Amino acid sequence: MKRREFLNLMALTCAGYALPHCRAWAYGNGEGDGKKLVVVILRGGIDGLNVVVPFGDAEYYKIRPTIAVQRGSVIDLDGHFGMHPALAPLQPYWQNKSLAFVHASGSPDPTRSHFDAQDYLESGVPGSKITNSGWINRLLSQLPTKNSPVRAISVGPTLPRICSGPATVATVAADTKDRALSVDKPAIEQAFNQLYLPRKDEMSRIYSEAVAAHKEVNQALDLADKQDEAEKREQLIANKGAPLPRNYGHFGKQIAGLFRTDPTVQIAFVDFGGWDTHVNQGAATGQLANHLTPLAGGLADLIKGLGPLYANTQIVVMSEFGRTAHENGNGGTDHGHGNVIWLMGGGTPGGKVYARWAGLNSPALYESRDLAATTDFRSVLCASLSDHMGLSTNALSIIFPDFRYTASPFVRA
Repeated sequence: MKRREFLNLMALTCAGYALPHCRAWAYGNGEGDGKKLVVVILRGGIDGLNVVVPFGDAEYYKIRPTIAVQRGSVIDLDGHFGMHPALAPLQPYWQNKSLAFVHASGSPDPTRSHFDAQDYLESGVPGSKITNSGWINRLLSQLPTKNSPVRAISVGPTLPRICSGPATVATVAADTKDRALSVDKPAIEQAFNQLYLPRKDEMSRIYSEAVAAHKEVNQALDLADKQDEAEKREQLIANKGAPLPRNYGHFGKQIAGLFRTDPTVQIAFVDFGGWDTHVNQGAATGQLANHLTPLAGGLADLIKGLGPLYANTQIVVMSEFGRTAHENGNGGTDHGHGNVIWLMGGGTPGGKVYARWAGLNSPALYESRDLAATTDFRSVLCASLSDHMGLSTNALSIIFPDFRYTASPFVRA
């Protein structure tokens, strides 16, 4: 991101969101050049079994006859696990050992509700409905003050649960594209109507016919949409307003620009929707792959944009729960349990897939249907915050109350 583009973006952000002391974005005070954290939540429950594929487990291909990523397409990681081919932009970071995965991880709470599972993931207190702050906000209270009013940013129009609390977290508009047709906007349509409809010539006739055809097509699309109304309602709940990866594929460049421009910014949060793949999930190609491709590209852009800052940055990618181990009758997967957490950046014990792996046969599955969550997601976050940011056991107990971090999640599968 060029400096002029960045300043223009921040000027708009200040006007739109009335951030206090917004000049801090453009003029860093030279402090805060320590450890950074980027947290990415994939809302809807991404299918971890097709992201980091256990291709060495024969059961995987038995229970997923149509959506399994075939051996020839998988990017082999260690002879047992492999990456989905859409994650190819991240392969260099696996090779330089700054990318790792913690498989079979997740929440100890059994819920399969998007709303509850995301709430627990963001509050950091699974099973509790009374926690009034998010774990990123509590993390800020444990970091050294850098004399900046804005040490954390959340990309999006509203402050998410994970960032809520007494510490200041600024919201920054995601630089996404408006894909609505201009003629569908009332003000534009009215202007065109006033220009063409009063006329009684060939242009007026062509315009009227075009508008009628456009509305007819929209009505047909609306009718098709109504046939899938229940699933769309669930997608809205699952996504919580988060953009699809393809609509914000350059997020990495934007976040890297924020970090580079103001070194006092220590934490960034961004989320993406579209991972609730009940129908036509696809395998090496298809719906899931179409979401993974811009996500992987954006993460690679983030790493490149950070440059030397990457060595001091930890990137965590996670989702509220995984999917069912067995594919369903619609070529998709349903709400599950265990999943995979991605870790990237300086200090990451990378080049490895970590997991307490029990396998995919029925006795090993959670409730005989899901990958078991054998590693608590808070254990992964505690390891990251402890190793990367140097936080004490006492600080971790404040960030994740009612959880005691006792063992490293970095256990080989």
